[in-house]
Amino acid sequence: MQPVCFLYNPTAGETVITEWLDTIISIYQRRGCTIVPYRLGFRAGEPELIADLLGHGYRHVLVAGGDGTVNYVVGIMKHHGIDLPVAVLPTGTANDFAGMLGVPGDISRACRAILDGEEQRVDLGVAGGERFVNVFSCGLFTDVSQKTPTVLKNNFGKLAYYFGGLGELPNFRKMHITIRSEEVDYDGTSLIFFVFNGRTAGKMRFAYSAEIDDGLLDVIVVKGDGPIGTLRALFHFIRQNAGLRRLDPGDYPEGVLHFKSRDFVVDSPMRRNEVTDIDGQPGPRFPVRITCEAGTLRVIRPAHHRKD
Repeated sequence: MQPVCFLYNPTAGETVITEWLDTIISIYQRRGCTIVPYRLGFRAGEPELIADLLGHGYRHVLVAGGDGTVNYVVGIMKHHGIDLPVAVLPTGTANDFAGMLGVPGDISRACRAILDGEEQRVDLGVAGGERFVNVFSCGLFTDVSQKTPTVLKNNFGKLAYYFGGLGELPNFRKMHITIRSEEVDYDGTSLIFFVFNGRTAGKMRFAYSAEIDDGLLDVIVVKGDGPIGTLRALFHFIRQNAGLRRLDPGDYPEGVLHFKSRDFVVDSPMRRNEVTDIDGQPGPRFPVRITCEAGTLRVIRPAHHRKD
């Protein structure tokens, strides 16, 4: 029997993963694998315990949780030089990373797809020395995931994020940011600033042409120059995600800056007041150097995952 380490977050998302433990174990056992479970507690000293646990020759690491949980596990692995394939179950509130990998939304189907899947190397983003699997962001909606209680996220899913973000609107002010890169220099306003390794945030697709294995990050700045331009930009993303319009790569409205880069620096004059986010968790303070670690993470993707 091949051992598989199963790291699970019992409080992540709408799916109660503990109710699926027997199903997961059964599917894996029928495929000649034995599950070694570990309940994540996110407490002091735990990273060292996990690093020690993962040093015992597993076939792969199976993670159940949202993007923040995946980020936590991947960060521990990279810090301790552990190079095992990572598979992700779709159990977080959004779990955009699992979606990017093409993992089915049903737990049973996801387990089978992973066991029949293909190993692939994908990129990671690094912001101020902290890695991210999906997205770095600042601006409107940035700290909604951090502020939204777990019970709301579990009961209302991604709607909890959107309602939380709408609650910020009356008090929100635009940021002033600077970006310095080989591709683009920008000095201006920003309503929302994204750096994507994946394509979606809260299951909303923003980075249409992003690929997780191209060695590049997708940078998106919603400028928010005025109310009309802001509404036009937001309506643009709503139409795309509602399927009302199929957009070509690079097809963004005038008020949205988009480019690809592997290495750049972003800063803001109001450094102390700006909050950043990495995969739903608090991120570093400005200025931030953001780079792409090409092909640094081994993952398992379903054999017939879709790229579009």
